[in-house]
This record gives sequence, structure tokens and C-alpha cells, in this order.
Amino acid sequence: MYINKVILFGNLTRDPELKALPGGSQVTSFSLATNRVFKKPDGTKQEVTDFHNIVVFGRQAETAAQYLKKGGSVFIEGRIQTRSWESEKGKQYRTEIIAEQVQFGPRAAGTGSGASTPTSSSSYGAAPAAKAPSEESIDYPTEDINPDDIPF
Repeated sequence: MYINKVILFGNLTRDPELKALPGGSQVTSFSLATNRVFKKPDGTKQEVTDFHNIVVFGRQAETAAQYLKKGGSVFIEGRIQTRSWESEKGKQYRTEIIAEQVQFGPRAAGTGSGASTPTSSSSYGAAPAAKAPSEESIDYPTEDINPDDIPF
């Protein structure tokens, strides 16, 4: 068995572009930036940004085009695919992430009406995710955790 699974969390570098396929189905494409930080051999930190081409089909494409905006964060689960075609420049290649699940990230403060962020997933019509409880309502244990009590 082979596995082709991609999980990304990043920010949109441009607004999504919604198009209709000849069969009437919808397709949305956008670019996603992800960052990674690592230490170079000399001990200094280096930050590298990678850019990914994302393609979303069907109802999720319509929802993504409606709610996602440049700079917004999004969580993508899908598969990687490379297409090729002939052009006047010769053989061209494009590697894309075909999104199977799209979840919207948190919105910046002041950009929404205070409602919960809409979520798009493979279960259409699902209720929006419940708001996380504030840290003030979390009851943290007062005693220290003994490592011998951990079952693994």
C-alpha cells in the first residue's frame, strides 16, 4: 500500500480564485505559505518560507473562495499531485496540493463580528466548531505530577 498524504497549516499569499469546470463543478486555487525555523551548523537560526499551490474542488471550493482571504490562516489536508503539459517553452510541470479537507484558521482580532470562525470539512452542513473555553475556566491541578503515575 502507498500513502500520499499532505498536512499543511499556513497563510494565504493571495485571494482564492474560483472557476467553474465545463461539467459545472467548482474549483478554487490559491497559494499557501508555510515557515520553518532551524539552526544552521554555526548555531544561528534560519527561517525558510515554502510556497504551495492549493486546489479545492466542489462545495469546499465555493466555501473557501467565499471565506478565505489573503493573509488568512488555513489548515489543509490532502494529497500531492504533479501535472505536466507541453508549451512553447517545452515540457512544463506544476506540483499542487489537492485539498480533501479545508479548515479555516483563527481570524485576526477585529475582523469578524465575534461569531465563531466557519469551518469547511468533508462533512458538509456540519455545525461550526464550538468556541474553546477561555483559560480562566480551565481547572489546572494544584499538585505536581509524579512521573511514576504515568502509565507509559
